[in-house]
Amino acid sequence: MFKKMFKKDKEEAVFAPATGQFVKLEEVPDPVFNQKMMGEGIAVKPTSGTIVAPAAGEIIQVAETKHAFGIRTELGQEILVHIGLETVALKGEGFNVLVKLGDKVTAGQPVVEADIDFIEKNASSTVIPVVVTNSMENKFDFDWKNVTDVVAGETVVFESKTK
Repeated sequence: MFKKMFKKDKEEAVFAPATGQFVKLEEVPDPVFNQKMMGEGIAVKPTSGTIVAPAAGEIIQVAETKHAFGIRTELGQEILVHIGLETVALKGEGFNVLVKLGDKVTAGQPVVEADIDFIEKNASSTVIPVVVTNSMENKFDFDWKNVTDVVAGETVVFESKTK
């Protein structure tokens, strides 16, 4: 009886990391993402360079090359936000990271300022995949939203709950 009282389904909304166009992960022009080798998720083709935390949690990864960061959410999802494709080759140029490892962030909090024009000229794509890297553990159920235009930190792109 007590277990039932304390076990409640936990849910978490995941928001767009940038303002722009919603892109299905299957349509990202990179097999690592479109074949879901890194996990389930979505992507955004950004129209502005402010990249925000898609959910509340702790920063567990900041790429040395500043093009990607990871968050462990309160639900236990490990979410990778990868800014652009082939952007590791930019060696950090065009990115200004606003957080550090271990920081607690809120959904919608700016994490990286990215120079989208620079990325467009110097990388293969500006698209931003957002992937739950521990989705293969099968601990979460996802409710994927059918959206087109998204606003950073405001548009819910999917909801997750523990199984």
